[in-house]
Amino acid sequence: MKLKLTTAAFAVAASFGTFGATSALAAGHSQCGEVSITQMDWASARVVTAVATFLMKQGYGCDVNVVPSSTVPALTSLAETGEPDILTEVWANSTPAYEGLLAEGKLVELTNVLSDGGIEGWWIPQYLAESNPELTTWEGIMANPAAVGGKFHDCPSGWACDIINNNNLKAAKAEEGGLERFQHGSGETLQTSIAAAYADKAPWFGYYWAPTAVLGKFPMVQVKVPEYNAEGHTCNGSADCANPVFSAYPTAKVTTAVSGAFMEREPAVAELLKNVSFTNAQMGEILAWRLDNNASDEEAAVYFLTNYKDVWGSWLNDAAKDKLAAILK
Repeated sequence: MKLKLTTAAFAVAASFGTFGATSALAAGHSQCGEVSITQMDWASARVVTAVATFLMKQGYGCDVNVVPSSTVPALTSLAETGEPDILTEVWANSTPAYEGLLAEGKLVELTNVLSDGGIEGWWIPQYLAESNPELTTWEGIMANPAAVGGKFHDCPSGWACDIINNNNLKAAKAEEGGLERFQHGSGETLQTSIAAAYADKAPWFGYYWAPTAVLGKFPMVQVKVPEYNAEGHTCNGSADCANPVFSAYPTAKVTTAVSGAFMEREPAVAELLKNVSFTNAQMGEILAWRLDNNASDEEAAVYFLTNYKDVWGSWLNDAAKDKLAAILK
């Protein structure tokens, strides 16, 4: 890890080695029991999970089980089994099941974990927009799909955007117009495709979102598509949408939510999670550092915890502040 370890940073980094077992720092200091938390399969969500896991273990004495997942499977699991307890970075506007689970009380929304909201859209590289400005509109792309490589780079299966983008492409008659949908197997390969395009100054067109290190490191221009249609966007979020509507994404509400049972079982931890929130600028900086240093999720969390003590220190209750006093200095 390319991070100069101060005494406090070393203590934080060493504590990450205790993930998966009750830590020495936290043991015996809390009534918090077993807690399960999602590890969604994109970078910002994994950083949120790593930071929250550290604080729950070291500050609140929880025995934390990190559950690899993505949005749709996690919500389905919670609806059917009541687990996992904590869902981090849920892009609520893109997930039709979300509001229904809130209404049923199976899910409780705690906070906007990305306080500025999330931006989803369809993009081309800035160099392509400069050389071919007509490609900044959907009509321009459909007039010459070869100019963007004849391909739409889409998000992995299981992500909410998978279903929405597919319905948008159907409504726009993309395939009939000569544009192939290419679905990446992971968030990492989608990210890599942008970096590779930039390296070769090659055509690229597809879906991405912010805040991300990628859009900070590789300037992209959002393609103009039809304005946001609330009813159409809701239908597009369903795999069974009979009449897809071509619609832009709204600015997304990005939340941390927990099961109703967890709220009753672990109120102190729920209060902590209500405070865990990042601005887009903060998250963008963390993710850019992670990308530039080829760092792990835990290393990115260490970077945040050692550089933003004034932020996360305010998230804790007094007892947790006492337990983490050495790191907060």
